[in-house]
Amino acid sequence: MLLVVDVVNTFDHDDGEELSASFRERLPAMRQALAAARESGIPVVYVNDAHGRWDGSVSRLVEDTLARGPRDVLEPLLPHDGEAVLLKHRYSGFDHTALDLLLEKLGASRLLIMGAATEGCVVQTAIDAREHGLKVTILADACATTDESLEQVALTYAEQVGGVRIDTGVGALSP
Repeated sequence: MLLVVDVVNTFDHDDGEELSASFRERLPAMRQALAAARESGIPVVYVNDAHGRWDGSVSRLVEDTLARGPRDVLEPLLPHDGEAVLLKHRYSGFDHTALDLLLEKLGASRLLIMGAATEGCVVQTAIDAREHGLKVTILADACATTDESLEQVALTYAEQVGGVRIDTGVGALSP
């Protein structure tokens, strides 16, 4: 399963400029990961920061984000009809969400993770996935960052301490 973390983003925060630049740089790999998963029949699930919203409306979150963020970056990354989208209020996609229940329903034993920001929500979600007994691979080239040096520290930690596999490219997307 491909888990897409925090790609619905307006970039209007302290590190927004850096994150936006990283999204633009890594957009081709992000698009390729999504396309490869969809073409291979690998389920795609989104978990996204609710951006302080408590109404639970994914469609309103997407509409508001597209109105304020760069459409050319955001539109290719948006969920397709039928793909699950969970909203979160903390760094990890597992923290106070139904992600574990959804993954159990889907029979997932392995997660491929892409999204943003690598050194925060992506790595935290990956480590929590390992705590839930899942095999986890971070698709590093399909993740955006606010700081490449912090990203490298986080990926090294996730791999060496958390037991998370780090992959570049989309080779890990074979079913």
